[in-house]
Amino acid sequence: MASGLMALVLDGCSATARILGSPPPDLPLPAGIELAFNHRADHHYRSPISGERRSGDDLEQMLLETIARAESDILVAVQELSLPRVAEALVERKRQGVRVRVILENTYSTPFSEQLPAGLESHQLGRYRHLLALADSDGDGRLSAGERERGDAVRILQRGGIPLIDDTADGSAGSGLMHHKFLVVDQRWLVTGSANFTPSCIHGDPDDPRTRGNVNHLLRFESRALSELFSKEFSRMWGDGPGGLTDSRFGIAKNEGPVQAVMVGPTRVEVLFAPHRRKDSNQGLRLLAERLALAQRQLDLSLFVFSAQPVADGLAELQQRGVTIRLLADPGFASRSFSEVLDLLGVSMPDRFCKLEQDNSPWQQPINGVGTPRLARGDKMHHKFAVVDGQTVITGSFNWSPSAAHSNDETLMILESPQLAAHFTREQDRMWQGAELGITPRLRRKLERVRQSCGQGTARPPTTPVQDP
Repeated sequence: MASGLMALVLDGCSATARILGSPPPDLPLPAGIELAFNHRADHHYRSPISGERRSGDDLEQMLLETIARAESDILVAVQELSLPRVAEALVERKRQGVRVRVILENTYSTPFSEQLPAGLESHQLGRYRHLLALADSDGDGRLSAGERERGDAVRILQRGGIPLIDDTADGSAGSGLMHHKFLVVDQRWLVTGSANFTPSCIHGDPDDPRTRGNVNHLLRFESRALSELFSKEFSRMWGDGPGGLTDSRFGIAKNEGPVQAVMVGPTRVEVLFAPHRRKDSNQGLRLLAERLALAQRQLDLSLFVFSAQPVADGLAELQQRGVTIRLLADPGFASRSFSEVLDLLGVSMPDRFCKLEQDNSPWQQPINGVGTPRLARGDKMHHKFAVVDGQTVITGSFNWSPSAAHSNDETLMILESPQLAAHFTREQDRMWQGAELGITPRLRRKLERVRQSCGQGTARPPTTPVQDP
């Protein structure tokens, strides 16, 4: 054997060989399941937005590859679809005879190029500028007719004759949010996870090359049984489609039932579709609390929004039992007055009306394992996952909030797989490196400003509804 070409890596009594300088073999995945993280450090791809080589998995490419497999039917239910290449791929499959149907959230179902910037609120104006930069291929700050046709994903869908509805199709003003993020192809392949199908959620903001996209993941399953569950959820929302009867069902009108379980190869996958009424024993926050309560040793949490007081109270009980908790939250939401991250840090923060969250319960014994990851300015930590004892993964579109449980169209998934858990734990470890833990200087300054205005705050009356994402 040539010297320096091979190295032995010993593991107990076994030995494997790999070429020096090559990356270690990836963690295994269970049969029928693939997983991608757009910020992982050991994989790289070339961003279609900036053209630069960057770290991470290409989530858009996973979507395009799945769409290309379609021979008969494609279902898309996603809060926002603004990737022109994905829209073009859907139109191309339709040209080849595939039946394609799309459901969007009503806020994002109008072509952005038809909107007037002067009438948009701050968040929508920021989105408009991102998508304008994506479509404006010559960089002159204006959209030509050709740029509108090529760069506006919803316009591409409409021009291609793809039937599309949003959550006003039931005759209402819309559900809390049509917050699903799933794609079903040929009743066989399912792609779902935390990512919306947008540049900012996957690659980064088109008008800011410093960004790398909101921190997200997608799972791809090959499973007819699991695809059937998501197809039925799609059918409840679709009804008879655009222009027909108002028989679409969104939000609480769907009358969602209990958690459903299927096997994907060796992996048990449980799925709960939301929302449910607050007193419904099937509701998502109760399911979360029940599964988290099973933790014996270690609980890792990566959450965009955490505003569910009963779940936070359950974590306090786990802490008292000696379970190690690591929680990473999005920096933008961690310090909101409704955030349960504050509870774990042992502090409370009145809202702009100087009112405290109802049933607010800061921990008497705060923990150090709470923080926010370091992100590029403009990016968000958009995961919604938990890993329980290195065995169970909880994920989906479901933010840990009352709105997700009781108002929004959502997916909550529980996967029993140590192999999958190892991947999510590695993602938690990656973000943990360099994370700001405990009460950061930024949070301390905010607490001081609020207390100067409100003191300790006063209790919110029980009848006052709490608004959260």
